[in-house]
Amino acid sequence: MARKLDQILVVDVESTCWDGPPPEGEESEIIEIGLCVVDVGKLERMSKHSLLVRPERSTISPFCTELTTLTPDMFEAAGSLREAVKRLKQEFDSKDRLWASWGDYDRRQFERVCSAAGVGYPFGITHLNVKSLFAVSLGLKHEVGLDGAYDMLNLPMEGTHHRGDDDAWNIAGILCRLLGAARATKP
Repeated sequence: MARKLDQILVVDVESTCWDGPPPEGEESEIIEIGLCVVDVGKLERMSKHSLLVRPERSTISPFCTELTTLTPDMFEAAGSLREAVKRLKQEFDSKDRLWASWGDYDRRQFERVCSAAGVGYPFGITHLNVKSLFAVSLGLKHEVGLDGAYDMLNLPMEGTHHRGDDDAWNIAGILCRLLGAARATKP
């Protein structure tokens, strides 16, 4: 099947984390999949989604809650990783669409967590690293964080930093700006 280039799925994951190494017997796993759908023709952010994923091999630490605002009680009705992956594939055609994230962490975390859980990887092979694209587009000597990129653009970030849906929305905003600039200079 041909890759669909009508939309880009911008993804940002939040994972269980600790102030230091994980407790004995726990490992970092995805607890939120933030998703922003970008209309490639219009270069507009169409929608944003937060898929909460119930942790199975770790707990949400106070440090994690402080960083992300995600609390353990928010996951009482959350689905499994398998259910979230199924939703990505069915509702968003994630296997057939270009997907993007800020850096490689999200891609590597998906690969690791899906493998550990015996769940099929939800995306195709084409991943766009917006963090690298931003750096090379602006001629920077090194990559910067998402908040640093917004500072460089003199723009405010929207929503809560380190919440998957808000970060995906903000990453998509930068991606749309970069693609718009590229289109404005095309031959």
